[in-house]
Amino acid sequence: MKNLSNTHTLQIKSRALRLFVLEDDTDLLASVVDYLTLAGHSVDCSSDGKSGLNLILQNRYDAIVLDINLPTMDGLHVCSAVRESVKQATPIIMLTAKDTEAERIEGFEHGADDYLVKPFSLRELEMRLQAITRRAVLN
Repeated sequence: MKNLSNTHTLQIKSRALRLFVLEDDTDLLASVVDYLTLAGHSVDCSSDGKSGLNLILQNRYDAIVLDINLPTMDGLHVCSAVRESVKQATPIIMLTAKDTEAERIEGFEHGADDYLVKPFSLRELEMRLQAITRRAVLN
């Protein structure tokens, strides 16, 4: 019988994603965009809720990273508007400082697929993006 501990570990290859990041903190937005771009992804972004929603609805993305506290339209309303759009089943990760259970549940109730609380690891964000997009392809 083979010793399974000596066999290769299954590694799922990361694929390049087309992403949209909506975050009003310009320093954080730049860090996230830079990291994801260097990881090989194509990233569009905005720091304003209404303009971000317009870009999301005009384009196709593999996933969306969405802050809640945004100028002109908060992230919960952006998320709901994306979900109400017939063509948009795009996976959404809420990325926010709002960390209570009630706030996380509210994010899911508005249509989020995942929820990551600030501060966070950029690597973990990328892995969560890979995971939710992998599941979206399988469905």
